[in-house]
Parts: sequence; structure tokens; C-alpha cells
Amino acid sequence: MRHDLPRQRAILCTAGEVQAQLEEQRRLWDRGFTRRRFLAGAGMAAAASLGSQLVTTRHAFAAAGTGTGKTLVSIFLRGGMDGLTTVVPRNDPHYLDARPGVGVRDSELLALDSVFGLHPAMAPVHRFWQSKQLAFVHAVGSPDANRDHFAAQALIERGDKTLSTPSGWLDRVLMADGPGTTFRAVCEGSTVTAALRATLDAIAMRGIDTLDFANPSTNIATALRSLYTGLDHPIEDLMDTTVRAVADAVPIRAQDPNWQPRPEYTADPFGAALADIARLVKANAGLRVATVDVGGWDLHTNQGTAASGQMVDHLTSLAQNLNAIATDLGSRIADVTLVAMSEFGRRVVENTSGGTDHGSGGLMLLLGGGVQGGQIHGGWPGLAPGDLDNGDLAVRNDCRDVLGEVAGRTLNLGSLTSLFPGHQVSPLGVMK
Repeated sequence: MRHDLPRQRAILCTAGEVQAQLEEQRRLWDRGFTRRRFLAGAGMAAAASLGSQLVTTRHAFAAAGTGTGKTLVSIFLRGGMDGLTTVVPRNDPHYLDARPGVGVRDSELLALDSVFGLHPAMAPVHRFWQSKQLAFVHAVGSPDANRDHFAAQALIERGDKTLSTPSGWLDRVLMADGPGTTFRAVCEGSTVTAALRATLDAIAMRGIDTLDFANPSTNIATALRSLYTGLDHPIEDLMDTTVRAVADAVPIRAQDPNWQPRPEYTADPFGAALADIARLVKANAGLRVATVDVGGWDLHTNQGTAASGQMVDHLTSLAQNLNAIATDLGSRIADVTLVAMSEFGRRVVENTSGGTDHGSGGLMLLLGGGVQGGQIHGGWPGLAPGDLDNGDLAVRNDCRDVLGEVAGRTLNLGSLTSLFPGHQVSPLGVMK
């Protein structure tokens, strides 16, 4: 009888933990334990562990190889980014009336167009607006979203108003794009994102340098394969994929054995994730889709002013790392589109705790060589009381239209009819 794992995902142990379990099993064998008895105990505990160096997968990787295609990078700003602080409506009396404490004054803004200005903490990426590689979509979101973080995130990541949909929007992007290399779909972090919940070869890792065995023995991979072969158990497939990922990482690292992230990146998981994505792109690893999660955007208190506070800190990190990856990619930015999104925006009126509460219409940021930059795309409903949706910035632009156009143009998908069930993508012109 085959022991099937849950359909969500299985998490492999770290390379170091695998070797520790290997040594433990050898000791158990010496005391009369069988391989199956070991797997039922310590081995399965290791397979469920979450370490600092891991691979996450459901089944086997795609065929190994390299490629020089385009790459879509999805950055999810979890918590509800305040778009009205990031890209601010200028000369709008309703704005500062609603936000006397956290609102950004016109004199503090970086120039965008006649209607909007950019928060000064976003200065590192302002040059990409000027070079027409950076664009924004305001008043954007899921028409079916609510103010619950998890439900709103699920609606966007699944790309459907039905939360029972078994696949995510990036799953369907990759189905339309076709098979690729081991590293065609990478989630930089500890888990596979819900947008890739059904992609069998999506992997999660904390950087390609973590895909290595601490044991210098040249036969460790052979030993692992032998140890878990013929078990009629899912861990057999999981161990095989781990060994394969480690093997396929070797030639990529060999291209630049002394690689270090550029100093422009922040020294934290966000900076490390974008640095690793740039490394994979430049190494022609066949990266088609990459995802990064950045938390901390739920600023009910101490949101701050244009000069200080949590929002300044978050926007500074966002802008610094976007500038870093664009600089790092150099001419390869022409092959990459980065899209940053959040599950919803914030209330128009600030609260009494120096922050803003969960709202509706949000903001999307687009950066890359194929972006129709230097523009705020889509419709703008305005902030007059009669234009609001129960006190929120109304959703005028469907996030699926933006994501569909970005994915379609970046990866040259052709038809977009399969990307979002029951929704026909209507491009906003965000891509060239």
C-alpha cells in the first residue's frame, strides 16, 4: 500500500539533517532496525522538518538544462501596503483632510505626473520612472476581495473568486508556458507560495548556495539514492528531487565561484532573495517564474510621516532592493519583469493610532525592460466622499488584468483565456 502525502506540499530536510539521519539509520541498522521502521520514525520526522537550507516540492523536477528566456518575478507585499502613501494624489484637498498626520505633503513628493507624486523614500527607483521602466497601477485589487488578510491574499494568488480553486494563477501561467529546467519555478523562501500550489516542479529555497551537502564525501548522493530506493513511499521521490536539485545547482554556482551579493541589496531575506534571483537570471538557469514574500505592511499604528516611521522603513527597503536588482541585472533587465502587489490597500481616513486600517483599492508596481513605464495606468476614481467605496479607495482596476498582461507579454504566452477562470483579461497597456 502506498502512503500518499497530502496534496499541498512536502518539505524536505536540510542537507545537513539528511546526513545526520543517514548516520543515525546506520547506527539503528547495527541494532537490528529495518529501513521501513526507521522511516516510520526519525526519517519521516526529518522529512517534515523545516531547516535553513531546504527544497520544497511535490514530485519530480522538470528536465535539467539551461535557458535564456524571459523571467516574471512576483513580489507579494503581505499585510496590505498603503498605496495612498506610496503614490500620492497631488493637489487633492480630500487627501490631507483625511490624513492630517500620515499624509505626505505635495512639497515632499517626487514628481511623477500632473496627478500623482512619489513618496520620497522611493527615491532609489525614481530614475526608472524617468527612464520609462517603472510604472504603477492605482486603485487596483480583486473585485471580490474583503478586508480579511488571508481571504484577500487567496483571491489574488488563486486568481479566482472561488477559494476552492485547486490551482494558483502562476500555476496556470506555467501550464501555458510549458516545461523547463529544474529552476524554472523558484520560490525564494521556506515554502511554495499559494500562487504555485499545483505546480509539481516548483521549488522553494533560501538561495542556490544552500543547495549543497555539508559532507564532502563524493558518494553522499549515491548513498542517499540507495538508501531511499525501492521503498514504495513518497520519501523516495522527495529524496531523489533533493539530490537532483543539489546536482543541478553545481554548474550554476561554478559560473561565479566567488559570488557575493552586491552591496546595494539589504542584508536581510528580502535582499538575499532578489540577489539570488538576479544570479539565476544571469546564469541562464532557465528561471521563468520567481516569487518573493515581504511581510510587515499591516501598519495600524506608527505608520509615520514622510520623514520617519515604519512606512518610511518599508518603502526604503523596497526601493533599495528594487534598485539593486535592476542594477545587478544590467542589460538583462530587458528580460525581466518585476511586479509588486498587496492583498488590499488601506482606508482613506487615518485612524487614531497614527496608522491606517484595512481598505480596498491598492497599488501595484511594475519594473522591467518590457514595462510601459513613466505612467500611472488604469482608471482613478478619486477621493471625494461620493467617489469612495464605504470609505475606501474604490477598486477601479482588476488585478487579474494587470497580472494577465504582465505574464502574457513577459513570457509570450499567446492566449490568456486559461489564466483566470471565468475572467477575460482586458489589458491596461502596462506592457510595451
